[in-house]
Amino acid sequence: MLQEVGSRKVRGQLSQEGASSFPSQLPPDAWILKLGENGITDLKANALKSIKNIESINLEQNTLKSIHPKAFSGANRLMLLNLYANHITNLPPRGFQDLLNLRFLMLGQNQIAVLKPEMFAGMRNLSDLDLPLNALTTLPSNAFKPLIALKVLDLSMNRIQKISPKAFNGLESSSFRTLPSLEMLVLDNNLLSTLSASTLDGLGNLQELYLRNNELEQIPPDVFKNMAKLSQLVLSGNRLKTLDANMFAPVPDLKKLHLHDNTWQCDCHIISLVQWMGQTRVTLSPRDSVRCTGPTELQNKSLSSLQADQLICPA
Repeated sequence: MLQEVGSRKVRGQLSQEGASSFPSQLPPDAWILKLGENGITDLKANALKSIKNIESINLEQNTLKSIHPKAFSGANRLMLLNLYANHITNLPPRGFQDLLNLRFLMLGQNQIAVLKPEMFAGMRNLSDLDLPLNALTTLPSNAFKPLIALKVLDLSMNRIQKISPKAFNGLESSSFRTLPSLEMLVLDNNLLSTLSASTLDGLGNLQELYLRNNELEQIPPDVFKNMAKLSQLVLSGNRLKTLDANMFAPVPDLKKLHLHDNTWQCDCHIISLVQWMGQTRVTLSPRDSVRCTGPTELQNKSLSSLQADQLICPA
């Protein structure tokens, strides 16, 4: 049975345990619905028809496999939708288009393998999209184009190997700059081996970029050319051998940089980075953990302890 919980202060909050299907009868004044950790397998058309004032729905840790394209029809006041840890493989085209006021969408730990722009159609106010622990292998062009108000995008712990040059198109500020653009992008723990110079185009308002634990072997020197607001950059746990420090020149607001746990080859190609590390006010976290993998005579030496005359390339 559905039960109202708490006092008048939390009137309209409803919860249910032991459900195998989405409830067909709900009080019209419900505004918070807690249905986590049940056995709900699908969401049928007009599932929320009777609760037009609903603002928050928690459906985490169910066994949802399918969502009808009209499941959320009429729920235009919904602000938070939590679908974490279900069995969702596909998002219905335009399935969220009625959720004009949705701010937070949690889709982590599902089995979503493909993203298409029409999946996010109409979600003009979404600010936080969480997609970690899915089965994504690529980010196609314009995948997030409808999400003009998006601030936080978490794509960590997928299997992403390729990012289309136009994957993030549509996330830049509007021409009237009335909406904020993406501020945080999390791509930790994927399979990225390379970034093209245009991979991050359109992210001019990005402040935090996390690329921890990928397979990056090099970073194009002009990849951050239009990211003047970037303040935190995490590149630790990759396969970087060298880095041109001139790439940080267009990033005047950079405050924290993570470079440890890479395979730094301390030869003449890394001189600009070593010199920059000795002069910059950017916090290198942790500074002493940025160490040489080779050559043998410099193995395990901290880059911050090196001098330019030690960095020699074979004749």
